[in-house]
Amino acid sequence: MSQRVLHLVGSAVSEFYCELSRLYAGDCLSATEDPVRYEVHIAYITPDRRWRFPAGLGDEAIAAARPMSCHAALQRLTELEIDVMVPQMFCIPGMTHYRALFDVLGIPYVGNPPDVMALASHKAKAKAVVAAAGVQVPGGELLRRGARPSIEPPAVVKPVDADNSVGVELVRERADYEGALTAALAHADEALVETFIPLGREVRCGIIVTDGQLVCLPLEEYRLDSTHNPIRNHVDKIARTADGELALVAKQSTTAWIVERSEPVTERGWEGA
Repeated sequence: MSQRVLHLVGSAVSEFYCELSRLYAGDCLSATEDPVRYEVHIAYITPDRRWRFPAGLGDEAIAAARPMSCHAALQRLTELEIDVMVPQMFCIPGMTHYRALFDVLGIPYVGNPPDVMALASHKAKAKAVVAAAGVQVPGGELLRRGARPSIEPPAVVKPVDADNSVGVELVRERADYEGALTAALAHADEALVETFIPLGREVRCGIIVTDGQLVCLPLEEYRLDSTHNPIRNHVDKIARTADGELALVAKQSTTAWIVERSEPVTERGWEGA
């Protein structure tokens, strides 16, 4: 018997996050398509907080779906008898409040609960937690508009709770702080300023839970260059194609790749994760 899988897509905040969500969700739907195993449903949320249940993620399918209130959508979710939800929202409410709705409904979902997502999405809070656990982190300070950094450059300035490296800049001279802080504070109420760590290798380690045990996935490494590209910023992750469509730069084989398990960095990365 197939499982009823709901993909939670869209954004309660902006059209950009709606588009980003559709991009990731579309890739996921293509990669996991298996009618024998999965009966797929889509719930799509827009910045006006309306819900839709479209047949697909194309513009026509979304436009054809009837918009409804959250109350009506929850009733619809109950009727569908969903087995599991796959969260595909990347705005703060989508990663927290909307996941919590499924806790209330008793529908399990892939990934972290809303309290963990709320912590992880706030860079300063997440940094404090991992530092308390003994992980080395760069020195930093949290600033609001009008405050002046005390950290000597080079430093990295970033919005404290934005996603996909929007508003992230490397500051090499004190004179550059003003522009970097303006860019960061355009996306958040606070900016995190951190001492720049000279480039080594930048890797990501995903972790899943299997039968109650943490399992580290193969490391993914990102291409960086100490002279021309010492940090990953927004253009290293997302770009517009010639026809204006959003595309994932970080998924191209020339910008990211899987590290061989035999490399020493793998065991070190797993241990740290």
